[in-house]
Amino acid sequence: MAFMEKPPAGKVLLDDTVPLTAAIEASQSLQSHTEYIIRVQRGISVENSWQIVRRYSDFDLLNNSLQIAGLSLPLPPKKLIGNMDREFIAERQKGLQNYLNVITTNHILSNCELVKKFLDPNNYSASYTEIALQQVSMFFRSEPKWEVVEPLKDIGWRIRKKYFLMKIKNQPKERLVLSWADLGPDKYLSDKDFQCLIKLLPSCLHPYIYRVTFATANESSALLIRMFNEKGTLKDLIYKAKPKDPFLRKYCNPKKIQGLELQQIKTYGRQILEVLKFLHDKGFPYGHLHASNVMLEGDACRLLDLENSLLGLPSFYRSYFSQFRKINTLESVDVHCFGHLLYEMTYGRPPDSVPVDSFPPAPSMAVVAVLESTLSCEACKNGMPTVSRLLQMPLFSDVLLTTTEKPQFKIPTKLKEALRIAKECIEKRLIEEQKQIHQHRRLTRAQSHHGSEEERKKRKILARKKSKRSAIENSEENSAKYSNSNNSAGSGASSPLTSPSSPTPPSTAEHAPF
Repeated sequence: MAFMEKPPAGKVLLDDTVPLTAAIEASQSLQSHTEYIIRVQRGISVENSWQIVRRYSDFDLLNNSLQIAGLSLPLPPKKLIGNMDREFIAERQKGLQNYLNVITTNHILSNCELVKKFLDPNNYSASYTEIALQQVSMFFRSEPKWEVVEPLKDIGWRIRKKYFLMKIKNQPKERLVLSWADLGPDKYLSDKDFQCLIKLLPSCLHPYIYRVTFATANESSALLIRMFNEKGTLKDLIYKAKPKDPFLRKYCNPKKIQGLELQQIKTYGRQILEVLKFLHDKGFPYGHLHASNVMLEGDACRLLDLENSLLGLPSFYRSYFSQFRKINTLESVDVHCFGHLLYEMTYGRPPDSVPVDSFPPAPSMAVVAVLESTLSCEACKNGMPTVSRLLQMPLFSDVLLTTTEKPQFKIPTKLKEALRIAKECIEKRLIEEQKQIHQHRRLTRAQSHHGSEEERKKRKILARKKSKRSAIENSEENSAKYSNSNNSAGSGASSPLTSPSSPTPPSTAEHAPF
C-alpha cells in the first residue's frame, strides 16, 4: 500500500486501551489433550464478548514469550502423567484462570501485543511492523536522503506505533529515530487539517518540547523523524534502562526501585508543567503525558509525541482516568497524568492502584501535597487542579528556570478552530465512556447488594412480617363482615359492604432506574 493511499473503507479504529477480561467457561477433553473454552470481553459490555479455545500449550507459549518482562507469572506447571484426570483438569482450570487474571490486570502486560493476540486474534492478527515497513519504504522513494539502520523492536507500548533507527546518507554518523503510527479512535480532524497540523510540528520551538526534524502524513497514518538520544527518556532514567531495549524488559520488573533526588523532581516537574501550560494556552490538545514521553537532554525535560492527539490515539493512562467522571477535559487528563509521573519520579515505580489512599514517605511534604491533589480519592472524586494552580504550589513555585529560548508555535486561526472542535469530540467520547462505566458500576453494586446473604435474610424476614400482617388484616376483615351482618339482621336495614382501601403504590424514587 503506497504511503499516500487512503485507508480501507469502513476500517474499525479500536481503542487498544479498553481492558480485556477473560473467564474460562468450560473445558473439553479430546484424545490426548484438554481444550479450555474462554469468554473474552472488551470493556463493560457483555455484548462485546467472544469465545476462544486454548490448550495448555498455548498458555505455555504465551508465558515463554512474556519471560522478557522478568516477572514470575503463576502458570500452572506441566504434567505428563495423569493430565487427563477430571480432578487434575478442574485444578488446572483454576490455575489458568488465576494466570489470566494476573496478565489482564497488569497495566503493561494487558496492553502488550502478545496478550492482545492471545485473547483477541481477530483484531490483532496483522503484523504492524510489516505494515510500517511498507509505509516507510514508500516514503523513502520520494525522500531518498534517509536510510533505515535497524528496526527498534517493541521499544514503545503501542501496538500500532513502530520505531526505526535512521541515518542521513551524507551524515552517516548521525542517528535519528523514525516513528510511524496508525490512526486511533479519537481522530476527528479532517484529512486535510490533520495533514497540515502534522506538517506544522517541525515549526514548534520550545525549550521543553523535543524538536521534530521531519513530519508527514496521509489519510491513514503519520511518520515523524527526531534525533536519537542516547540518554533516553525520563522513564529510562528512573528505571535505569537502556533506551533501545523492549518496553516489557525495561519497565515491567525493575531490578532496583529508587526515586529521583528532590531537586530533580522539582526542576523536571516545573519544566513539564510549563510546557503543558504553553500547549493549553495555544489550544493544542495533548493528553499523553507519561514518563516515556519525556526526553532528557542535559538538565532539561522535553515533551514527546505531540502528534498522538492529532492521530486520535488513546492515552497510556486512559483505563485509569476513565473511571472518574470529574476528569473529563484534556487539561484535567494532563494534570492527572502528571500525578502519575510525579509518583514515579518520587518512588521509582507507578502506584499500585488509583486512587491512592495513602502515600509512602516522600523527600518532602510538598511532594505529597501535589500527589494528594492529583491522585487521592478526594481529588479523583472532586476534580483536578489547574496547571496554573500546580505551578503556584510550594514544590514548584521557587524553581528558577534559566532557559533563554523563546517558545514559538504559530497555528493558523482555521486550524485552531479545527483543533478546538476535535478536542471537544475527544472529550465527548471520554464523558460518554465514563457515564457508561459509572452506570455499570452502580448496577453491579445494586445486584451484588441484592444477592448478598444478609440482603436475602432481610427479604425473608420482611416476607414473613408481610404474611403475618396480611393474615391479621384478613382476620379483622372477616370479623367486621360478621359483625356487620349481625347488625343488619338485628336492625332490618341493609348496609353496603365497604371495600378495603387500595394500597399506596411504592414511591418511584425507590425504584428509579440506575
